[in-house]
Amino acid sequence: MRALLVVNPAATTTSARTRDVLIHALASEMKLEAVTTEYRGHARDLGRQAAQSEDIDLIVALGGDGTVNEVVNGLLHAGPDPDRLPGLAVVPGGSTNVFARALGLPNDAVEATGALLDALREGRERTVGLGLTSGTPGTDDESVPSRWFTFNAGLGFDAGVVGRVEQQREQGRKSTHALYVRQVVRQFFGEHSRRHGTVTVERPGEDPVTDLVVAIVSNTSPWTYLGNRPMYTSPKASFDKGLDVLGLSRLSTAAVARYGTQLLTSSPERGPYGKHATSLHDLDQFTLHSKAPLPLQMDGDHLGLRTSVTFTGVRRALRVIV
Repeated sequence: MRALLVVNPAATTTSARTRDVLIHALASEMKLEAVTTEYRGHARDLGRQAAQSEDIDLIVALGGDGTVNEVVNGLLHAGPDPDRLPGLAVVPGGSTNVFARALGLPNDAVEATGALLDALREGRERTVGLGLTSGTPGTDDESVPSRWFTFNAGLGFDAGVVGRVEQQREQGRKSTHALYVRQVVRQFFGEHSRRHGTVTVERPGEDPVTDLVVAIVSNTSPWTYLGNRPMYTSPKASFDKGLDVLGLSRLSTAAVARYGTQLLTSSPERGPYGKHATSLHDLDQFTLHSKAPLPLQMDGDHLGLRTSVTFTGVRRALRVIV
């Protein structure tokens, strides 16, 4: 087997020495080429090169969810073809690693490498569905390029939090769970439309869901982790189904306290609920519209402001080693 290893040197939970050990372990089982990313978007370019190559069987992403997202967007630049394209393996190296953990991999990079090597020896793999976003025809955002996401996306409040975290990281602060909690508080007090939302969910053949403050789109469950605690916004979401949506129509102080508690105590059986919560399950296509530009995030990456985004759940999009 010939594999391309994409290494993010800025991965927050692996050291240079650890990465060297992992590279040697992987190279002992396959013909391995390791490339260290040098700029934003480099992992996407490497994924695209792997997709166009005739002799790469596997691409391994060593990094966090952002690195995985770039690799996936490169691999699928011409569309999904799991029988032809290289498979994907993930070695978690970020602060949260939602995609890797949702696949059942250990959160420790060394343990995950061992699990992946076992999976390769035993031929264990699965084909998972992904989410795809695109600009909505007839709107100001119709020319926005399509983009894949692996586990979640959000329009509104949660994307604003992601943007604030990215600003802090650009100033040299480490990505920690405490940093996220602080930015949640700051986003709450800076949210102008937290009582009267501007987001509408439109689905073919269904009545629209209106006046949402935030819409969180899940491709799997859990939605994210707070340390080792999984949080479930859409417990039924699955890599084998379409997309799920949790919409909240109010973020008053009382509502934030209620939904925050529900998230912290959520489980595979129950997520946030109540008068101002809307849950939609297994959607193949829908559009989020906003009366005013709102921040958009995908897989924890802030993508700027949007007024309209069309989502498609693409089943059997990517072959992964598990």
